[in-house]
Amino acid sequence: MNNSLTMQVVGEFIGTIILVLLGDGVCAGVNLNKSKAKGSGWIVISFGWGFAVTFGVFCVSWLCPGHFNPAVSLGMALANKLPWSSVLPYMLAQTAGGFIGGILVWLTYFPHWEETTDKEGILGSFATTPAIRNYTWNFFTEMIATFVLVFGLLGLTNTKLAAGLNPLLAGFLITAICLSLGGPTGIAINPARDLGPRLAHQFMPIANKGGSDWAYSWVPVFGPLLGGVIAALLFNVIV
Repeated sequence: MNNSLTMQVVGEFIGTIILVLLGDGVCAGVNLNKSKAKGSGWIVISFGWGFAVTFGVFCVSWLCPGHFNPAVSLGMALANKLPWSSVLPYMLAQTAGGFIGGILVWLTYFPHWEETTDKEGILGSFATTPAIRNYTWNFFTEMIATFVLVFGLLGLTNTKLAAGLNPLLAGFLITAICLSLGGPTGIAINPARDLGPRLAHQFMPIANKGGSDWAYSWVPVFGPLLGGVIAALLFNVIV
């Protein structure tokens, strides 16, 4: 993959749209009334996000590294696996992709918002909300989960793998994190995955929506960024 920065940014944008459309799509399917997936639970959501990552990467692997996540891009730059000049363009593209992905989820499930009165469930179809609101511990959960994600992805970069296996393993990693660490916060581990769709929730005329919970919104942005930084710094020390 030797594409120009412009094409890499396009790839990150498109890939993040796919990630959020499939990932938040499974959340909407589980949360919204009269959806055939209504109430199918956290295991379905966890596997849905894992598959979303895997196939998002496969869709654009010929264009970009397939980060779809500012915390991953920052960690890769700190570990000297991504040029620093790429970090900000990647982050902006990823966040914009998250916004468009959120809009597509809204359109995909358009009749179901009118049938749903659970405002938290509607917001949870776009962005994360904590099970127990404690900003300190919510932040720690996001930080440690993203540490596992970025350290795991950096480990994959140092492992000889068969062609095409990396996206599959990344999806397994996401699923494992969701299943094991997702209970406290719904696990964003990705500022773009949370902020972009949260903006879509804020600005789109979604039926029956409540507030976008901006008081919590800093947690799934800065917790993952710090977790990615710590993972990259530890990786650098070990390697």
